[in-house]
Amino acid sequence: MKMKRKTGIFTCTALACALSFPATGQRVGELKEWLTRDNGAAIERQAFARSPLSREEAAEASRLLLTREQEALKATRGKEWQEKRIVHGQYAMPFDYRVFGEMPGDGRSLYISMHGGGNTRAEINDGQWRNQARLYAPAEGVYVTPRAAVDAWNMWFQPHVDTLFSLLVRLAVVEAGVNPDKVYLAGYSAGGDGVYRLAPRMADYWAAAAMMAGHPGSVSPASARNIGFAIWVGENDGAYRRNEEAVKFGRKLDSLAAADPGGYRHETRVAAGKGHWMDRQDTLAIPWMASFRRDALPAKIVWQQDDVPRDNFYWLSVPVNEAREGARLVVTREGNTFAILECDYSSVEILLNDDMADLDRKVKVIANGKVIFNKKVNRSIADIYRSVTRRGDPRLVFPARVTISAAKPGALLP
Repeated sequence: MKMKRKTGIFTCTALACALSFPATGQRVGELKEWLTRDNGAAIERQAFARSPLSREEAAEASRLLLTREQEALKATRGKEWQEKRIVHGQYAMPFDYRVFGEMPGDGRSLYISMHGGGNTRAEINDGQWRNQARLYAPAEGVYVTPRAAVDAWNMWFQPHVDTLFSLLVRLAVVEAGVNPDKVYLAGYSAGGDGVYRLAPRMADYWAAAAMMAGHPGSVSPASARNIGFAIWVGENDGAYRRNEEAVKFGRKLDSLAAADPGGYRHETRVAAGKGHWMDRQDTLAIPWMASFRRDALPAKIVWQQDDVPRDNFYWLSVPVNEAREGARLVVTREGNTFAILECDYSSVEILLNDDMADLDRKVKVIANGKVIFNKKVNRSIADIYRSVTRRGDPRLVFPARVTISAAKPGALLP
């Protein structure tokens, strides 16, 4: 789906026509008044935020709230982009970037490229960071090289990294004109370790990922169903058996792709005669990634929790206290029908917008071959606000939701 830029904010062109209509509904008028006052009153408790909306009203409310969220991000954190240093709690992540090519009509690409190093002296990791800045050069895009916030073997997949990278992506969208459907993740050595883990864990942020010369540990690629995944390793990179583990990981993706047509697009490349340093053969992964666009609203989601759990993923949300490592949720959608195929939770929220379903008709949810929900759902400003403040992503704004509950975790399916 093509995107267009307007005052630094990207919206789907499919939505643009709806956004051009004047808001005639009382609820949108009250939202505008609330935004003007901005007196700190919780929007979720306002009557207008809970009242049903038309499709056109929801589109206008989405535009208003997304604009407000992105302007607030620029006001509160724009300086961090300018100073090239993002802070989250006790963690500070410096970064540098280079811009390649002309700005495309659908916005710039963003490449996040993680350096090697690890549990060593800071100056060694600093050197690896500087090297990573020179390692790749996309034909187009903002090429960002963050410096890990800590000096540790697992520096790229500790819990704080998810928040820092989420902020980095959001800032790149509002500050550099990045299209959120063209965000790519890469990393070499210890940075490759990070790709193995962050590519599945944060798959709803990426169009594609490329792992170079890293080690997967025990991570599962299950959640990477809807992104491109490139694996590059030197034939003779025997330390920690990186070469063997990369091939094994590629075979896991082979098996997943064979069992799930349309998912797990990937390639595994073993650089013949090369060791840990592949003499830049791996640069071919950059144009390979560039051919992908993020599928923000995939027809099927496979979500398996990592050791850093999340409570939302694409158009799904689960109870945060039940989000434990290994917990799975698999859901498909076709038109207005959603099928829960696997579920380890006591409740599931299916988040909805008008790009993925006709919200003027009933929404049906099936589990274990039985219809467990078949009703019309209402769009609301409260739901829009909730999704906008959670992600600030123009492609993941959800005016409605369906909540499916059971007595205990795993009870949605026998």
